[in-house]
Formats: sequence, C-alpha cells, structure tokens
Amino acid sequence: MSETDGGLRRIGLRFVGEVQGVGFRWTSRRVAEGTGVTGWVRNESDGSVQMEIQGTDEQIAAFFGDFSAAYRRYPISYTIDARQELAVNPRERSFSVRFY
Repeated sequence: MSETDGGLRRIGLRFVGEVQGVGFRWTSRRVAEGTGVTGWVRNESDGSVQMEIQGTDEQIAAFFGDFSAAYRRYPISYTIDARQELAVNPRERSFSVRFY
C-alpha cells in the first residue's frame, strides 16, 4: 500500500450461486455500513453479483466475518467466483446498491 492511500485496500468480488432475489445486496450494504467499508454491490444479468469493497485490512476482515455470519442463518449457497485487488478510490465515502 502506498502512503497516499491511507492504508486502504479495494477488492473486486464476483459472487455466484443463490445470490439474486434473496436480499444479498441489501445484506451486503447493512454489513458494509456496520463495518465501515465503502464500495458498491450490483446484480448482473448473468445471475451473479458484482461487489467492490474498500477499507483497511481490519475493516475488510470484519466485513467478511460479519457477512459470513449473516448467511449462516439462511439456507442459501454462494461462492466467490473471482477476487481481484483494485485501485483505491480516495473519494468514496459510502457503500451503495447499484442497479444495472
């Protein structure tokens, strides 16, 4: 990480499985707001969900922990099909649900 990114990382994720029509995006937003990560989540036309999250290592770890815990209560199955490190967006201040 560079000195100018403030210790932030940005990760792009692609989820597949039972990820549309089950509150996946809204749960993602709730967990993101609770852990302080920024970014966005969006349904894709192929049935997958695309997400970008940004935060410190600690915030990102908390996001994944809380996200997994939220879905242990529901009988849905998802897989992270792709994961990629991205450039930090220094202007981003919140997490949003996007629509295609």
